[in-house]
Amino acid sequence: MAFFFFITFAISINEKHDKKIAIMEQTNSNYSIIADYYSEHYNELKLYVMSRSLPADEAEDIVQNTFVRLLRGDKMITPVTLPCFVYTIAKNLIIDYYRRKHKIEEYEHFLGASDWMGRYDIDGESVFSARQINEILERGIARLTEKRSKVYRLNLFEGMQVSEIAQNLNIGYKAAENRLTLARKEIRDYMKKELAS
Repeated sequence: MAFFFFITFAISINEKHDKKIAIMEQTNSNYSIIADYYSEHYNELKLYVMSRSLPADEAEDIVQNTFVRLLRGDKMITPVTLPCFVYTIAKNLIIDYYRRKHKIEEYEHFLGASDWMGRYDIDGESVFSARQINEILERGIARLTEKRSKVYRLNLFEGMQVSEIAQNLNIGYKAAENRLTLARKEIRDYMKKELAS
């Protein structure tokens, strides 16, 4: 009886070992397939992401995060399924980017409204917190270059669209759009840093 138990136990250990080896081989195979796809299709994927009206730096981040998610994933990847995974993950990251951007713009609009305290019924503690956030925002705007600050203030406090800003400042549409995008990024990074501390 003990001999039978020993043989059964040994077979069980070998099966577990074989499964671990198969999983490790599959993982190494996945890494190899992903690495090959990355080197061959990085620029193509970046152009796809940028075609969705994203700046180049944001597009690079999304492409990098796409491949990081693939490497961390536990899905079985083949050369046939990989493009589907890549573009699905990239599409979802683009959607997440625009959701975050929309929330930030809503919040900036809320802070920029001149009569925000009169329109909302807020208790004293909340008003103090909103004032602190507004002060942090003002400090962030003060850190911007003069050109970016003008564009950002016109958009946030005056509610002007990019085309109106470009006309008001006698600059090109793309120049105004670029300054606003960079100003928003700087403010967003500054706000995150200040609110985290």
